[in-house]
Amino acid sequence: MPAFIKKLKNIFSHQAAPSPKPADTNSWHNWSRRLSCEPANQIAPQSLDELAAALKSAAGSIRPAGSGHSFSALVPTDGTIISLSGFTGIRDYNPETREVTLGAGTQLHDIGEPLHKLGMALKNMGDIDKQTLAGAISTSTHGTGANLTSLSASVTGLELVTTSGAVLWCDKDHNPDIFRAAQVSLGALGVVTAIRIKCQEPYLLERREYTAPLEDVLDNWETLAKENRNIEFFFLPYSDMVAVTTLNVAAPDAAIVRAAPETKDPLETLDSVHRWLGWSKKLHRAVLNHEVRKEKLKREVDQSYKIYPTERNTRFNEMEYHLPRENGPAAIREIRDTIYNQKLDISFPIEFRLVDGDDAWLSPFYGRKSCSIAVHQFHDRDPMPYFNIIEPILRKYGGRPHWGKQHTLKAADLAELYPRWNDFLKIREQLDPEGKFLNAHLSKILGVGPKTHAPHPEAKNGNTANLPKP
Repeated sequence: MPAFIKKLKNIFSHQAAPSPKPADTNSWHNWSRRLSCEPANQIAPQSLDELAAALKSAAGSIRPAGSGHSFSALVPTDGTIISLSGFTGIRDYNPETREVTLGAGTQLHDIGEPLHKLGMALKNMGDIDKQTLAGAISTSTHGTGANLTSLSASVTGLELVTTSGAVLWCDKDHNPDIFRAAQVSLGALGVVTAIRIKCQEPYLLERREYTAPLEDVLDNWETLAKENRNIEFFFLPYSDMVAVTTLNVAAPDAAIVRAAPETKDPLETLDSVHRWLGWSKKLHRAVLNHEVRKEKLKREVDQSYKIYPTERNTRFNEMEYHLPRENGPAAIREIRDTIYNQKLDISFPIEFRLVDGDDAWLSPFYGRKSCSIAVHQFHDRDPMPYFNIIEPILRKYGGRPHWGKQHTLKAADLAELYPRWNDFLKIREQLDPEGKFLNAHLSKILGVGPKTHAPHPEAKNGNTANLPKP
């Protein structure tokens, strides 16, 4: 039996980008290959001392790089790119508080099993697990769930190394303002080397996947959100249908159920149907509706860290905005109508998720419950004609852009969306007065640039702040 929804999940293909190339090569690119640069140096320090020395001596811009997951130009520089591959694994844990401190370069897919052995699990995850932990929190990466926050909001402390070589431990009691700024920092404050996360006990998740009419789902969205721990849907352009995925905690003794691996890529099928039938939107819609309605319920049960992620194989570029939750249905309907009325050449499904609010200063979810709407385009097609049409709709409904996805907003636009914007800029100036952690993209969205004339103050206490250990 074809598993249509699982296939739909797979079309949002996302492998990790290759590890940074050896020092004798200059190029860097992100996963989709849309972003690239030729930095003067690519380094992978193996200790705090080595990292501190590299930051103090680096000339030009410094940018930390994770797995290349971001579609926005957070990394590209002609200066120095720093890999955190030397800062991985579990550093410390507290079984009483269920907190664990991990190296910031640890990739999410390497966290689940070690945590499980310690009697812990992440509260939530997205369906991509190739990001580094530092990259995920720095861009406020998230999963879905009406009462579940982004990964950044689960951070209870972190270690930050500044351009002076100072090593700061930050949490609600030590450097609290720096902590709130660094929870979602865009890599603009320094290099995050360790992250303490609040976890919970291990749990089984039951995933159910089914198809339904878009209007039925939108009309009953509040009820669906309340009844399911995690819920998302994918709207299929030029159909009336969505693919819904729900995740709920299963009984501790529930039997493990896994589906057979998929062998076909549905993206190719959707794109082929679009090309074959695009000349007749009516026929296109009828065929898609007919095929989608034939799909049957699919069910899987396993440990949470095995249920959240899906395998990704096809590259794309993405734009995602986070809207006040109550505005989500109207925004989806307007996007649908715009695609149909303008006959846009689009076959990629549109993703809709929920995220709870938090208090990290640059979190897109700061102070409000949100829904996230993401649109995608094939990696080998220019995404901007499509994105430029959809972005004004997302902004119209109060959206804040995902920091790791493509958007066109500048500092003046963003300052209106974030109540603590100026507070973040003050912390950035305090920690990096020369602007060494800025590149062209960050200068544009933060409204500040490097100050090569300003001397950087030396750190005290041998360049290591005398603060508590994580």
